[in-house]
This record gives sequence, C-alpha cells and structure tokens, in this order.
Amino acid sequence: MSPLRLEGKVALITGAAGGIGEAAARLFVEHGAFVVIADVKDELGDQVVASIGPDRCSYKHCDVTDEKQVEETVVYTLDKYGTLDIVYSNAGILGELSGVLNLDIEVLEKTIDVNVCGSVAMIKHSGRAMVARNIHGSIICTASAGASRGGLGPAGYTASKHALLGVVRSASRELGMYGIRVNCVSPLGVATPMSCTIPRIKQFRVDPEFFEQYMSSISNLKGMVLKAKDIAEAALFLASDESACISGHNLVVDGGLPESTDTFPVNVTRSVMEFMRWSITKFVPRYIYGLFRQNVDSTSS
Repeated sequence: MSPLRLEGKVALITGAAGGIGEAAARLFVEHGAFVVIADVKDELGDQVVASIGPDRCSYKHCDVTDEKQVEETVVYTLDKYGTLDIVYSNAGILGELSGVLNLDIEVLEKTIDVNVCGSVAMIKHSGRAMVARNIHGSIICTASAGASRGGLGPAGYTASKHALLGVVRSASRELGMYGIRVNCVSPLGVATPMSCTIPRIKQFRVDPEFFEQYMSSISNLKGMVLKAKDIAEAALFLASDESACISGHNLVVDGGLPESTDTFPVNVTRSVMEFMRWSITKFVPRYIYGLFRQNVDSTSS
C-alpha cells in the first residue's frame, strides 16, 4: 500500500461537484486529506460528500465570480478544519465555440470572470489566510494545454487560460517569500460534463467515449486515454511534499501533444461539424448494430 501523501492536510477545491474537481477531491481524501468541496451545483456537491463520507469532506456553495463568497469559503474551511494547506482552484467554463471574428464580448467577459478572476480571488484570499497563519501551503489552478499555445480551443477560452497562466507565474513570485507554492495543471481535453456539452445547445452532449477517442487520436502517446483521474494525480503531486521545491510551474498533461497540432481551426463551424461527422461515423454503425441485436434477442426469446 502506498503511503498517504496528504495525511492530515486540509484542502479546498472549487468546481469539485463533478469532473476533474470531483476526481481530485476523491483522490485527496484517499491520501489522507480533509476536503472542502466548493461549487454552485449544490445537489451534486452534496451527493459527492455523501459518496466520499461526511467525516472526511464537506460542501460549501461558492460562486467564484463573487469575491465575497470566495472569502467566505476560505473562512468556512478555516473554521471547520482549523487550517488550510492546499487550494485547488479548478472551477471554470468553456465559454462559446467561437473564433475571434465572431466572439461575443459579453460571453468573453463572463469566461474571464470565472476562469481568471475567480482564481485570482481564490489565490488572494487563501494566500492571505496562509500568510497570516504562517502556512507554507500549495495553491494549484487548472489551466489548459492551450494556455501556452493557440489553436487548441475557442478564442475566448484560450485567452482566459493564457491569462490564468500569467496569474500563476506572478503569484508564485509574490507568495514565494512566504513559503507558499503556486502552480497550475494544464490538461488536454478530458471527457467531463463541461467539455462534453456544447455551449448554447445544452440538449446536445458529445458521447464521452467518442470525445476520448478523438483526443487520443491527436496525441503522441498511444494506448492511453486521458481521464479526470490523471489530472487529479498531477494535482496530487503539486499538492504534496513531493513537489516541495516546485513553484511557478505549468504541469502540462496532454499525452505528448505535438507542437504542430491544431485542434481548433479558424473555421470554427467547420471544426465542430467535422467533429460531429467523426462522431457519427463511429456511433451510427454501433447504434444500428445495437438495434439489430436487440431485435434478434427479442425474436429468439
């Protein structure tokens, strides 16, 4: 049995009612941490707490675009557990599937509000708490494989993640004098509820299996499928003492994505349609076969 890497530590994770945040919450608890799950999806958050165990974690409603709620969530964590060793600022949104020529500025502002300002608020208030209590903590943000290059996602989302990477690097310089580390994890696309939902077409959801197959097809590392658990493992490393001398780092988890890869061409509409056609060619034969088997089974019975 591997040693517990976060034994006795207290972690606060935003966007933890599902996807990468939930995977991180479960993994952190497995490694001995107490976890506050912060999200706006109250019902899902309560379900995660019940599943993990209320003796090891708790839920706090937190809209990261409201700085007051962020501050209250930090205070809640300190009041409940007495300390705050790890912050994983994971909450984020995709924004809209649009290139820069058709970008809705209001949607862009909302994307930046969540992806950038939300993390800034969390770094600000958790950092203050750590400094005041002389806690040599670890702050982690979820950026993106597209945070240091273009063409991996919509223009607005890409801009927000580039900005977040800059925030992480700046914060690591400022907070380093207090023994606080600040890093980010930058995943390629993972089949989470966010990435499998098409913005503005909520009823259309990409099949997670097809999403994973598509992402695997563009990465160098074959035979592996990137899962939320893989990103959680990277966050665990940055949260633990194993990375005690690492700060200001952008830990990219992309399966060795080639530098020339362009998964989000300028012609966004064509890109989406190509992906949908790719999904259909994979899905329709299987769907028809399923109907055929269903008919055969019912006939034979």
